[in-house]
Amino acid sequence: MPTDARLKICLVCSELTPLAKTGGLADVTAALSAYFHSAGHDIRVLIPHYAFMDTSGLEIEKIPLMQGMKLTLGSRTFKYRIVRAVSDSQGPPIHLLQCPELYGSGELYSGPEEHLRFILLSRAALEMCQRLEFAPDIVHCHDWHTALVPLYLKTIYGWDQLFSNTRSALTIHNIGYQGVFAAGILDETGLADSVAMLDADDLAGDRVNFMKTGVLHADLLTTVSPTYAREILEPEYGMGLEHHLRARGGSVSGILNGVDYDEWSPEADPFIPFPYSSKKLSGKEENKKALMKDLGMEYRFDRPLMGMVTRLTYQKGIELVQQAMPGLLAARDFSLVVVGNGEYDLEQFFHWLQAEFPDRVYFYQGFNNPLAHRIEAGSDLFLMPSRYEPCGLNQMYSLRYGTMPVVRATGGLADSVQHFDAATGQGTGVVFHDYDANGLKWAVNTALDLYANKHSWKQVTYNGMSVDYSWEEQGKLYVERFRKLLSN
Repeated sequence: MPTDARLKICLVCSELTPLAKTGGLADVTAALSAYFHSAGHDIRVLIPHYAFMDTSGLEIEKIPLMQGMKLTLGSRTFKYRIVRAVSDSQGPPIHLLQCPELYGSGELYSGPEEHLRFILLSRAALEMCQRLEFAPDIVHCHDWHTALVPLYLKTIYGWDQLFSNTRSALTIHNIGYQGVFAAGILDETGLADSVAMLDADDLAGDRVNFMKTGVLHADLLTTVSPTYAREILEPEYGMGLEHHLRARGGSVSGILNGVDYDEWSPEADPFIPFPYSSKKLSGKEENKKALMKDLGMEYRFDRPLMGMVTRLTYQKGIELVQQAMPGLLAARDFSLVVVGNGEYDLEQFFHWLQAEFPDRVYFYQGFNNPLAHRIEAGSDLFLMPSRYEPCGLNQMYSLRYGTMPVVRATGGLADSVQHFDAATGQGTGVVFHDYDANGLKWAVNTALDLYANKHSWKQVTYNGMSVDYSWEEQGKLYVERFRKLLSN
């Protein structure tokens, strides 16, 4: 394929910012699809139209060819339609799969019919292509929710010459979530006549694993950082799929996620009161002062503020924070602001920590996007002590905002943050390796000592703000992989 040829891409996913989001997956699918569109490729995006979506800013257009559609899954026939959502932005066409019977609940992921929601999504993507007579070069699937698409292309839709040159790409955002269901759903998948193409061990164990099926059959496998691509080949991180991934040889490619600098830019962030840049940093301290005042925290000019915006789960290393943070706050003069929710005992820990250090610790239980932006702008340090982190985005937001990341060397954290070396002036943050409380204590103490050295602090801040993790750079890598796949 010529290197300047326009690619035809069907991108199908369960989340897309701002319409539906539980985490970084939505940010990536939105930014990546916008990159493909801006780069001149012909992209069609399909997501479910969940009942909770706010579409008030969109014009919903009916597509005559995709009204009154039906699909039989097992013993049930679902009526659905696909509409186009049009906004004032110059983004790609977003198609919404409307099926109130499956997407009418208030939750994005839940319930006994979860498998049906994503079987329908996967098949509707290919039905949409058929109705539009759109022959994609690439069907780009994301995580387990659409990981059956590669096998559907080989089986149920294998007869259609429309897809004769189509290749499938599956991007693994988090291999810890695989979509595992009892094998009784086989009739509903439509794959009962293709059991030889499913994993025999799974079927013997009375289960169907959507992610594993995608790993077996996708033409291209990508994941969201080069380090994570290596990590998931080993038992500690592969979550039982490491053997299947290794069997794919060179088909697993790690591409670091990019950042949408239109949304995350201290020069033009609508959520922060004082814009600033690497050339004019005075606004950063003003943001810190304003944030701490609004949160009822005590502000001192030379007291560093550490931020966290995170899910409160085992994966994110919060147990290390439980073990180390009370002693660190007692021994060192710094403040901590945390936004997040998740496991009950971890939420209760941060409530307790705030009560113990009422002037220096603030905990917001839940997610608040404007507050997340203000924390990135107002904090001096940003803590991400993850047990594993496929990519992570907050450390890249932090770099852009001159907020030094303190991270564990895993996944995308290892790829995007380099430990600062005062002797050379190189590096963008503090990186620790051992997953234990002592490792975290060392990292925080090192970061606080670095903050006290104003010359080094100025250098590490400048280094971080100079790094480019835009989708303009990262998106090109996807296009390169797609072209290579199509030329084979």
